[in-house]
Amino acid sequence: MSLVIDVFMCREDNFGFLAYDSDTGRTAAIDAPEADMVGRALERRGWTLSDILITHHHHDHVEGIPELVEVYGAKVTGPRAEADKIEGLDVLVDPGDTVELGATTFNVLGTPGHTLGHIAYHDPVGRHVFTADALFSLGVGRMFEGTPGPMWEGLLGLRALPDETLVYCGHEYTAANARFALSVDLDNPALRLRAAEVQKMRDAGRLTIPVSLGMEKRTNPFLRADAPELAKAMGLPPGDPVAVFAALRKAKDNFS
Repeated sequence: MSLVIDVFMCREDNFGFLAYDSDTGRTAAIDAPEADMVGRALERRGWTLSDILITHHHHDHVEGIPELVEVYGAKVTGPRAEADKIEGLDVLVDPGDTVELGATTFNVLGTPGHTLGHIAYHDPVGRHVFTADALFSLGVGRMFEGTPGPMWEGLLGLRALPDETLVYCGHEYTAANARFALSVDLDNPALRLRAAEVQKMRDAGRLTIPVSLGMEKRTNPFLRADAPELAKAMGLPPGDPVAVFAALRKAKDNFS
């Protein structure tokens, strides 16, 4: 059994993802940012869309649902907590549930904060996790609806996954995230190397994901809010990672 992932760009800076279960041929779009680009990726691969797995209700992640359902008849799965904000959901899931895609099983993880009902999809066998706007490479999403405590807890759940897990996030924000990360964690050698690599990748027109979760654990300041050096950078005493996380998120909001 193996899950094949196709990554492509949608809209201005959204990532699009197709997850293809090679045992059965079932294919899921993870979120639906743009129906046309999803369709082009399917045609290029020769795959047929059977499922759409939605992470949260924001327009740039659900806009393509109606057209994709009309064309392919795909089954749409999404967070129960946001069912009133997402039209066209066929299956409602909660954190702790599982979703089957042929022979592949995704665990549904709760990742609130960017939106209250935001979820991630984790394939523990293939070691893939689709985090949408909860966790970016070198960053996290804006805290539009949630509060720091639950968002930090959701990130801890992601951080607990194996280092080899590949992270597929919702947007190509890595270069901008690297600039902020360096502003608060400049003495981190792994971060400096990652930031230089990211710049080379973007200069060459390459995408910066997937990225290993192990790399994110070493370099993403938002996953390191319990590290003393990040508390110091925020002018806070160590021992309160929620306060440090909140300060980091506020600093990022105001960073230019």
